Amino acid sequence: MDTPLQRVRAAGRTRGATGGPEGNERLTTGSAAVLFVLLAAEGVTIVFLRPLLSAHVFIGMLLIPPVALKTASTGWRFVRYYTGDRSYRAKGPPLLPLRLLAPVVVASTVALFATGVALLVVGPGRGVVLGLHKASFAVWLVAMSVHVLAYVRRVPGLARADWRRDDPKPVGGSFARRTLLAGALVAGVILAVATVRYAQPWVHWAAVFHGRDR
Repeated sequence: MDTPLQRVRAAGRTRGATGGPEGNERLTTGSAAVLFVLLAAEGVTIVFLRPLLSAHVFIGMLLIPPVALKTASTGWRFVRYYTGDRSYRAKGPPLLPLRLLAPVVVASTVALFATGVALLVVGPGRGVVLGLHKASFAVWLVAMSVHVLAYVRRVPGLARADWRRDDPKPVGGSFARRTLLAGALVAGVILAVATVRYAQPWVHWAAVFHGRDR
C-alpha cells in the first residue's frame, strides 16, 4: 500500500504530465475558442439558411467532435472535483449560477445536435423532429449566450497559451492538448465530408417549398 507521501508524489507527477486543473482549463477554453469560430459561421448559415443549407449541415456535423471534446473536458473537471481530488478542490468550482446553468447547456446541446442528426436520417417532412430541433435551439441559444458572456474575457489568453513558444506559465500536457484539439477538428471534417450528401433531400425540399410560396 502506498504511503501518503507516495500518493502526493504520484499526484504531482500526474499533474505534471497532464497539467491538472490548469491543463483541463486550457483544454476547455481551447475547445471553446474553436467552437466560437465554428458557431459564428453556423450562425451565418442560419440567417441565410435556404441558400446555405448544405453549409449549415456541413458545419453542424463538423461541430460534433469539438463539442464532444469540450463536454468531456468540463465533465472531467466535474468528476474530479466531486470525487475529492485535492488539486481540483483547491481550484474551486464555477460560480453557483453557472453550475445551475450547466445542466441546461449540456441538455440543450445534446438535444440540438441529436435532433439535427435525426433530421438528416429521417429526411424532410418530419414536423415533430424539426419542431424539437427549433425548440432545443431556442433554449440552447439563451443558455449558451449567458455561458459565453460569463467566460468570454478569459478565453483568448488561455486558449492561445498552449500555442505560444514564450508561455510565461507553461503547464504540462500542452502537446496532448494541442493534439486533442487538432484531432477533434480533423474528425469533424471527416464526419462532415462523409455526411454532407444527406443534406441534398433537404436542399431539394427547401427549393420546392420556397417555389410554392412564390
